[in-house]
Amino acid sequence: MQKAAAIPNQTWPIAGPLTSTPPQMSGASDPPSPQTEDLRKTVAENAVIVFGRRGCCMIHVAKRLLHGLGANPAIYEADEGRESDLIKALEDIGDYDPKDGRLQFPAVFVGGRLFGGLDRVIGAHITGELTPVLKEAGALWL
Repeated sequence: MQKAAAIPNQTWPIAGPLTSTPPQMSGASDPPSPQTEDLRKTVAENAVIVFGRRGCCMIHVAKRLLHGLGANPAIYEADEGRESDLIKALEDIGDYDPKDGRLQFPAVFVGGRLFGGLDRVIGAHITGELTPVLKEAGALWL
Protein backbone atom coordinates (compact mmCIF):
# COMPACT_ATOMS: atom_id res chain seq x y z
CA MET A 1 0.00 0.00 0.00
CA GLN A 2 1.42 3.38 -1.02
CA LYS A 3 1.37 6.47 1.14
CA ALA A 4 -0.19 9.62 -0.22
CA ALA A 5 2.25 12.42 -0.93
CA ALA A 6 1.76 15.74 0.82
CA ILE A 7 0.71 18.66 -1.35
CA PRO A 8 3.22 21.52 -1.13
CA ASN A 9 2.14 25.00 -0.08
CA GLN A 10 0.94 27.01 -3.04
CA THR A 11 -0.23 30.52 -3.69
CA TRP A 12 -3.47 30.77 -5.61
CA PRO A 13 -4.19 33.68 -7.93
CA ILE A 14 -7.05 36.03 -7.07
CA ALA A 15 -9.84 35.91 -9.63
CA GLY A 16 -10.71 39.61 -9.70
CA PRO A 17 -9.06 42.96 -9.04
CA LEU A 18 -8.36 43.97 -5.47
CA THR A 19 -9.89 47.42 -5.87
CA SER A 20 -13.55 48.16 -6.14
CA THR A 21 -15.40 51.17 -7.38
CA PRO A 22 -17.35 53.15 -4.80
CA PRO A 23 -21.12 52.92 -5.05
CA GLN A 24 -22.70 55.66 -7.10
CA MET A 25 -25.17 57.88 -5.36
CA SER A 26 -28.25 58.99 -7.20
CA GLY A 27 -31.38 60.86 -6.25
CA ALA A 28 -33.70 58.04 -7.30
CA SER A 29 -33.63 54.60 -5.76
CA ASP A 30 -32.63 51.63 -7.87
CA PRO A 31 -35.49 49.73 -9.47
CA PRO A 32 -36.26 46.42 -7.77
CA SER A 33 -34.51 43.43 -9.25
CA PRO A 34 -36.53 40.62 -10.85
CA GLN A 35 -35.58 38.38 -7.92
CA THR A 36 -36.97 40.92 -5.46
CA GLU A 37 -40.23 41.17 -7.39
CA ASP A 38 -40.54 37.36 -7.53
CA LEU A 39 -39.92 37.15 -3.78
CA ARG A 40 -42.42 39.92 -3.12
CA LYS A 41 -45.03 37.94 -5.07
CA THR A 42 -44.15 34.72 -3.21
CA VAL A 43 -44.47 36.47 0.16
CA ALA A 44 -47.83 37.98 -0.82
CA GLU A 45 -49.22 34.62 -2.02
CA ASN A 46 -48.43 32.71 1.20
CA ALA A 47 -50.03 33.32 4.58
CA VAL A 48 -46.82 32.13 6.28
CA ILE A 49 -43.43 31.61 4.66
CA VAL A 50 -40.09 30.79 6.27
CA PHE A 51 -36.85 31.78 4.53
CA GLY A 52 -33.54 30.21 5.50
CA ARG A 53 -30.40 28.35 4.51
CA ARG A 54 -30.76 24.96 2.88
CA GLY A 55 -30.50 22.25 5.53
CA CYS A 56 -30.57 24.67 8.48
CA CYS A 57 -31.94 23.12 11.66
CA MET A 58 -33.62 26.37 12.69
CA ILE A 59 -35.93 26.21 9.65
CA HIS A 60 -37.00 22.80 10.90
CA VAL A 61 -37.71 24.20 14.38
CA ALA A 62 -39.79 27.09 12.97
CA LYS A 63 -41.69 24.70 10.69
CA ARG A 64 -42.42 22.26 13.53
CA LEU A 65 -43.64 25.03 15.81
CA LEU A 66 -45.94 26.45 13.14
CA HIS A 67 -47.20 22.97 12.20
CA GLY A 68 -47.94 22.34 15.87
CA LEU A 69 -50.21 25.38 15.88
CA GLY A 70 -52.02 24.20 12.75
CA ALA A 71 -50.33 26.42 10.16
CA ASN A 72 -48.68 25.01 7.06
CA PRO A 73 -45.83 27.40 6.22
CA ALA A 74 -44.17 27.54 2.84
CA ILE A 75 -40.42 26.98 3.11
CA TYR A 76 -37.89 28.81 0.93
CA GLU A 77 -34.33 27.51 1.30
CA ALA A 78 -31.42 29.51 -0.11
CA ASP A 79 -28.53 27.64 -1.65
CA GLU A 80 -25.08 28.09 -0.17
CA GLY A 81 -23.45 31.27 -1.40
CA ARG A 82 -26.73 33.01 -2.28
CA GLU A 83 -27.78 33.88 1.27
CA SER A 84 -26.56 37.48 1.23
CA ASP A 85 -28.50 38.29 -1.96
CA LEU A 86 -31.64 36.78 -0.46
CA ILE A 87 -31.20 38.67 2.82
CA LYS A 88 -30.83 41.98 0.96
CA ALA A 89 -33.97 41.27 -1.09
CA LEU A 90 -35.92 40.30 2.05
CA GLU A 91 -34.82 43.47 3.83
CA ASP A 92 -36.26 45.47 0.92
CA ILE A 93 -39.50 43.49 0.90
CA GLY A 94 -40.07 43.44 4.65
CA ASP A 95 -39.49 47.14 5.34
CA TYR A 96 -36.73 46.05 7.69
CA ASP A 97 -35.36 48.71 10.03
CA PRO A 98 -31.54 48.84 9.64
CA LYS A 99 -31.08 50.02 13.23
CA ASP A 100 -32.20 46.53 14.32
CA GLY A 101 -29.05 45.09 12.75
CA ARG A 102 -28.84 42.78 9.77
CA LEU A 103 -31.75 40.46 8.98
CA GLN A 104 -30.87 36.87 9.86
CA PHE A 105 -32.18 33.46 8.89
CA PRO A 106 -34.66 32.03 9.42
CA ALA A 107 -36.87 34.97 8.49
CA VAL A 108 -40.60 34.42 8.94
CA PHE A 109 -43.18 36.42 7.00
CA VAL A 110 -46.79 36.29 8.18
CA GLY A 111 -49.58 37.90 6.18
CA GLY A 112 -47.16 39.42 3.70
CA ARG A 113 -45.14 41.24 6.38
CA LEU A 114 -41.87 40.40 8.09
CA PHE A 115 -42.75 38.90 11.46
CA GLY A 116 -39.19 38.23 12.60
CA GLY A 117 -36.73 35.47 13.20
CA LEU A 118 -37.03 32.26 15.17
CA ASP A 119 -36.55 34.10 18.47
CA ARG A 120 -39.52 36.35 17.71
CA VAL A 121 -41.68 33.38 16.65
CA ILE A 122 -40.87 31.45 19.84
CA GLY A 123 -41.37 34.55 22.01
CA ALA A 124 -44.73 35.29 20.39
CA HIS A 125 -45.77 31.67 20.89
CA ILE A 126 -44.86 31.76 24.59
CA THR A 127 -46.77 35.01 25.18
CA GLY A 128 -49.79 33.82 23.20
CA GLU A 129 -49.40 36.51 20.53
CA LEU A 130 -48.62 34.12 17.65
CA THR A 131 -51.97 32.31 17.27
CA PRO A 132 -54.05 35.50 16.77
CA VAL A 133 -51.49 36.81 14.25
CA LEU A 134 -51.68 33.53 12.31
CA LYS A 135 -55.50 33.62 12.39
CA GLU A 136 -55.54 37.20 11.11
CA ALA A 137 -53.20 36.23 8.25
CA GLY A 138 -55.45 33.34 7.26
CA ALA A 139 -52.92 30.67 8.17
CA LEU A 140 -55.24 28.99 10.70
CA TRP A 141 -58.75 27.75 10.05
CA LEU A 142 -59.79 27.58 13.69
